[in-house]
Amino acid sequence: MIDSEGDRRAFFRETLGRLAREVAVRTERRVVVDQYFRPPGAIDEVSFLAKCTRCDACVDVCPANAIVKAPARAGLAAGTPFIEPRIQPCTVCIDIPCATACPTGALVPPPNRWDGYAMARLELHPERCIAFEGLECGICVRVCPVGDVAIAADDAGRPVIKAEGCVGCGVCVRACPTLPSSLELHLTER
Repeated sequence: MIDSEGDRRAFFRETLGRLAREVAVRTERRVVVDQYFRPPGAIDEVSFLAKCTRCDACVDVCPANAIVKAPARAGLAAGTPFIEPRIQPCTVCIDIPCATACPTGALVPPPNRWDGYAMARLELHPERCIAFEGLECGICVRVCPVGDVAIAADDAGRPVIKAEGCVGCGVCVRACPTLPSSLELHLTER
């Protein structure tokens, strides 16, 4: 039972806050059909689309030229920055210039830079990986820009993903020699 006017206000504020978050999530699912692999520091997709002015600041400062603009067919996301890791992955710049350059807050540098931050979740498909067939490879381990905190080889030379250290940049996905790649990125919810 609600005893005072303050308790009643707190109850309604909390309830309306939960309702607003749920409406935002459902709206995102309905309005944003395609989810794009956003540059480091991207806020949730609906807020990102509202804040991004398509100014190209992040595109212009990306030293790897990994950030491109979504095509016109992307609907509400047209012209917004995204990364296609299979074509040109993020190279995990130490200073995260793309997020630092964003004037609107659509990209926000993670508080501890890359420590504990992930753009995506990496999944290994052992049935595709040649190292699981007894062949030498290790390309994914050698190309990882964050090193063995993200992916390492076990005693048999097979890759082992360390989710807590992987930033989900996609460098290993692009470098993997199997078709389709033995490694796959999945967008994480922000």
